[in-house]
Amino acid sequence: MRPLILDFSPDWLRARLATPVPDEAASSWTDDAGQDLSALVPAAVLVGLIGGAHPGILLTKRMGHLRRHSGQVSFPGGRIDATDASPEDAALREAQEEVGLDPSFVELAGRLPDYITGTGYRVTPVVGVLRPGFTTEASPDEVESVFVLPLTTLLDPAAPQRHSADYKGRQRHYWVWPHAEHYIWGATAAMLVGLAARLRAP
Repeated sequence: MRPLILDFSPDWLRARLATPVPDEAASSWTDDAGQDLSALVPAAVLVGLIGGAHPGILLTKRMGHLRRHSGQVSFPGGRIDATDASPEDAALREAQEEVGLDPSFVELAGRLPDYITGTGYRVTPVVGVLRPGFTTEASPDEVESVFVLPLTTLLDPAAPQRHSADYKGRQRHYWVWPHAEHYIWGATAAMLVGLAARLRAP
């Protein structure tokens, strides 16, 4: 198979983010069944792409004691506060608070489509390139660990698996990504499916 070369420049990423995605990926962008969409809480996450010798996507595992999404894998992020001028501001602020990521090391490239979660959030995924030299330090109050999903996994079409389960009387379908140590599923997994479809597009 011909190797896929990614330059991770913001211009390249902007073109990728504007690429139409297959129906399978597009259908993963909502979990809004039965919700009052006007009551959704706005939130933002940082989808940080890492280049270099070991490229990948920056992810976190949340602490098990948190009230919402405890113990789950997620992108750095959270609610958009009144002091945030944009989802980008919120994503960068939350990434600094949660994993100590200096915003000056993030070059923003655009957004993925909003994702509506089953827990009542409208999440804006903000995509950025992490410049060489960045460091992370997990917040002891919120983040158990910081890790990277390898780019080779993200770009493997066979990697994400579609699972299903009964939830509140309904059959729900969700994505799961393979990882040696972490269970990557739900909203984070769905966003990764959409991102992968764009990065793999011709």
